[in-house]
Amino acid sequence: MSDFLEQVIAERRADMQQARSRPSRLDLMASARRRPRVSMMRGEDRPTLLERGATAWDPLTWMLHVKRGESRMAVIAEVKRRSPALGVLSERVEPAEQARAYAAAGASAISVLTEPRHWGGSIEDLIAVSEAVDVPVLCKDVIVDEYQIDEAYAAGADAVLLIAEALDDATLRRFLAHARTLGLGALVEAHEPAAFGRAVASGAAIVGVNARNLRRPTEIDIGRARQLHGFARSDQFLVAESGIASADDARLLPSRVDAVLVGTALMRADDPAPLIRAVAAIRRTVHA
Repeated sequence: MSDFLEQVIAERRADMQQARSRPSRLDLMASARRRPRVSMMRGEDRPTLLERGATAWDPLTWMLHVKRGESRMAVIAEVKRRSPALGVLSERVEPAEQARAYAAAGASAISVLTEPRHWGGSIEDLIAVSEAVDVPVLCKDVIVDEYQIDEAYAAGADAVLLIAEALDDATLRRFLAHARTLGLGALVEAHEPAAFGRAVASGAAIVGVNARNLRRPTEIDIGRARQLHGFARSDQFLVAESGIASADDARLLPSRVDAVLVGTALMRADDPAPLIRAVAAIRRTVHA
């Protein structure tokens, strides 16, 4: 059986070899970047976050800290055109409009797919969304090269997704360090138990359990977060990803989960607002 994740890793490595021959692209994007995106990090709560041992002041980590303090579930709402498992999700997608609708409904952050072949994304989608909303923006891709982190930063992202199964320990730590030098947060996700252990050990402030098996994308284990949540450290924020189609699905997650990342259900909905509002209203346990 073919390994879908390994296929995408090979494709993205080839893409990055070509991209590195066009370094001026980063300069062009960077010239339009860096509108202020840190207003949420001002105020009297800043010392509190430092006391809790935060290693970075990126907006995504800060948002999760605030939501945890409010005992609320954070919603990371995703913009994507296609799914490897389900094909086209929406015939007509305007990323900025979709993101604004998510934010207006109460999404705490926006995830943007930038992988082109299987999810139908682009760096242009990331630019459009980062310019359209004031909530944190996560660049979601199969990242295999530091160039992609630089590109995400230049395009306006506040954080990047790193997949533990796609990176060895040394590379994962190097990518985390590189993101931090740019002021970016990082969500380190895994589906496999051993890979999740590596994600936790990497020192990432945010870790995620993906219910979807990216090696075989049609496979979803909705109990994966319940199986693995106890391995996350108390000082880490935990995100449950994939397999969430209703507020009831989110309510059934362990109380340790700080946020959910929802994409397919929102992209297929005529109106994504009711689901976002319902999940955002869920009360969570405050962790020490």
